[in-house]
Amino acid sequence: MPKTTKCRIIKGLPGQFGFAPTDIIDLNNSVQLSFDEFETIRLLDSEGLTQEQCAKHMGVARTTVTSVYESARSKIAQMLVEGKCLLISGGNVSFNISQQDNFKCSRIKGEKEMRLAVTYENGEIFQHFGHTEQFKVYDIKEGQILNEEIVDTNGQGHGALAGFLLGGNVDALICGGIGGGAQMALNEAGIRLFAGVSGSADEAVKSFLAGTLQYSTVANCDHHHEHTEGQGGGAHSCGNNCGH
Repeated sequence: MPKTTKCRIIKGLPGQFGFAPTDIIDLNNSVQLSFDEFETIRLLDSEGLTQEQCAKHMGVARTTVTSVYESARSKIAQMLVEGKCLLISGGNVSFNISQQDNFKCSRIKGEKEMRLAVTYENGEIFQHFGHTEQFKVYDIKEGQILNEEIVDTNGQGHGALAGFLLGGNVDALICGGIGGGAQMALNEAGIRLFAGVSGSADEAVKSFLAGTLQYSTVANCDHHHEHTEGQGGGAHSCGNNCGH
């Protein structure tokens, strides 16, 4: 019978979800660093914690930290020595990112409510997730908007924004362009993604609640931050159960 591994607690997300030796990330020539491997690097090498302290933070045994850390360093070495890309995703993890001080919603999300965030600029859906300076946040219950607010991101970008939304108890995101790494992070954090949407933020939310929002299921922002809505196909209507 296979051994059940204990879920590792993650309290931080990387600022970027990929690194490449050239301008284009080659998914076929890449090394995947899991979130728990990243966490050991963050806690031990960046924060300067001991392995015992790291184990306590992650909710696992020190021997597990040693094994994960050695695996992480081996992958980073492989990336540097062989000139491979590095992608950060996956792993047997449980996210525990607390409500962040800079996610300044005046209202606490209630029980059985959905919190929907939209990348926002001057009433429109901002088209590059990684450069979003504001989200418009809607609290929804039984298909009705209970509250809406504009939240500043304070200059955070890409990977940090995934943690920002998770810390703000966001359940779903409507956006324009978004990169593959951020898309994977949102998915693994349990945040539903509706990408490739443009136009008025308020109108998009109305369509979302009506079940008629047209969106993309694929990442549609390339490494050069150009935006093409609907790139690669994957346009869908969100059905009749959104926001309920």
